[in-house]
Amino acid sequence: MRQGDKVLLRACGLSKQVHIGPRTLAILSDVSFEVESGEAVAVVGASGSGKTTLLGLLAGLDVPTRGRVYIDGIDVFSLDEDGRAALRRDRIGFVFQSFHLLSAMTALENVMLPMELAGNRHARETALSLLERVGLAERIHHYPKQLSGGEQQRVALARAFAAAPRLLLADEPTGNLDPATGEEIITLMFELNREQGTTLVLVTHDPAVSERCHRRLQLSGGRLLGNGEARP
Repeated sequence: MRQGDKVLLRACGLSKQVHIGPRTLAILSDVSFEVESGEAVAVVGASGSGKTTLLGLLAGLDVPTRGRVYIDGIDVFSLDEDGRAALRRDRIGFVFQSFHLLSAMTALENVMLPMELAGNRHARETALSLLERVGLAERIHHYPKQLSGGEQQRVALARAFAAAPRLLLADEPTGNLDPATGEEIITLMFELNREQGTTLVLVTHDPAVSERCHRRLQLSGGRLLGNGEARP
């Protein structure tokens, strides 16, 4: 099921190899696919199949051995490190398994920070609105260590959506949460995704989570099996 009328993300022949002594280990091999604007795509596969490596390449956080990534028609690896950082700042949101909140900052400050770095003069107002949206209006001045895991992931969601990204990359966002809390977080993430019209690429091992996406990309041994299984 395609939701948009334009390809937002294109991976072309992505391969990633690492050298361990005399051996060369292929983590990804010739992975190609497209994601249209507004789609939600799950990346699934066994542990070690290359899911997280793929997400890092899509974000330009890692460099492929071969292949290209295009976001909004921009060749990610034609940019230098500063250019890739600017692309992430302007177009990509992230949700991680381990939250990645700054411990010395409050929930409000964590959400405001990326907007402030981008020069957004309305950072505080936007952050307050998003924290209220994720149910943390009464916790804005709390530090991460004062928040539960579910609350920390809610802060991370608010931060990820603060800059209204075109693309959201999520890596096992419920991996450190109990099932009930994980279900709440996933529901909230998909609600925010629909509200903002964001394109979502989600790494998950949970079949129930992948069922919420429009398509699944199955990785096995670093290779893509088919080009995405659409939901009926």
